[in-house]
Amino acid sequence: MAFCSNCGTQVNAEFCAKCGARTGGAPPPPGDSLGISENVAAALCYSLFFLLSGVLFLVLAPYNRNRVIRFHAFQALFTGLAWIVLSAAVSLISVVLLPIPFLGAAISVVLHLGVGLAFLFLWLMLMYKAYNRELWVLPVIGPLAEKQAYA
Repeated sequence: MAFCSNCGTQVNAEFCAKCGARTGGAPPPPGDSLGISENVAAALCYSLFFLLSGVLFLVLAPYNRNRVIRFHAFQALFTGLAWIVLSAAVSLISVVLLPIPFLGAAISVVLHLGVGLAFLFLWLMLMYKAYNRELWVLPVIGPLAEKQAYA
């Protein structure tokens, strides 16, 4: 009889049914997982346009029961939504600035380039930190992801 080291619930599988922690018990059935490790799954949460991969790992078992992977999936999902909102805001600002001769177009290009490069850097850092098993909590999005993942 095995017990989860995280919450103390009796377990008979690799993941605790109550909290989703890895128990080191029996491996999952052959068709139950894709066979990738926790750190690779956490890094993959940030691939494929943030939104799609985050939702994918929230749906796939046993990954949807693992708290670390759930955190990264929710953080990826919320980061993708923030990127969409920020891109729309920058586009709206660009439309307002375009009537200004030359300067409006230049500011618009710099804004779009800056936001794009910032999110590229953020995306790469999130994948790197997740792959190295570091929990990098983003300032506003991270606490929301923690609340959803650990609920």
